[in-house]
Amino acid sequence: MDASDRQAAILDLLTRQDRVEVEDLAQRFGVSLQTIRTDLRDLAARGALSRVHGGAVRSSSGASRDYAERRKLNARGKRAMAALAADLIPDNCAITLNIGTSTEQVARALSGHRGLTVLSNNINIINMMMEDESKELVLVGGAIRQSDGAIVGEDALEFIARYKVDIAVIGASAMDADGAILDHDAREVSVARAILKNARKRVLVCDGSKFERTAPVRICDISDLDVVVTDRPVPAEFSRAAKAAGTQILWVGENESSENV
Repeated sequence: MDASDRQAAILDLLTRQDRVEVEDLAQRFGVSLQTIRTDLRDLAARGALSRVHGGAVRSSSGASRDYAERRKLNARGKRAMAALAADLIPDNCAITLNIGTSTEQVARALSGHRGLTVLSNNINIINMMMEDESKELVLVGGAIRQSDGAIVGEDALEFIARYKVDIAVIGASAMDADGAILDHDAREVSVARAILKNARKRVLVCDGSKFERTAPVRICDISDLDVVVTDRPVPAEFSRAAKAAGTQILWVGENESSENV
């Protein structure tokens, strides 16, 4: 198998799984680790995948699951997290919500709130809140990513910088036990960073399955957040990092919630 065929096979694997490992690929194709690293470097240079430590993940254009499908994943847990996050948000304040199925659930959980100004780069959130006349809605301007309704790019960053909101609520694609908060798309990450920068209180809403996933682009670290809302107890290392940073962790159990687990 030559390099072209091997690289095509690697991309085929990434259509069926989220990540490939250098050692596994070397064994599969009967080549050296260096050969596989060269293959991955070449594919990354073409934008076909994204390199991560020890392997690669699908590129930003394909790294995320189909958005409609992702809405169905852990829907119950996301609703529970959203209710907990909504309790952190008082009436008569300004908030920003970024793209994501968890932040969409937070938007739904805010239906009973009054006097909110809601800024979002998520067209879905603005659409679902359109009929609520008790809230002022602000749609971020910029290029639209048609796969999920996210607004990204330099125009979006400039737009967000005009505001200073009381609370930012963001989602993420992955969390590392050391406290790193991660995503796949560098443009989306830039928007999330701008949202966090221009908020007085910063909240991450992210279910526990994200500890089992990887993503190559760092949004922030646990120390850059005030609160993390999740649906289950977090790894001990993550809990220690949060405690050292003074970041509150809220998790939702089946019948109760607890803090700083």
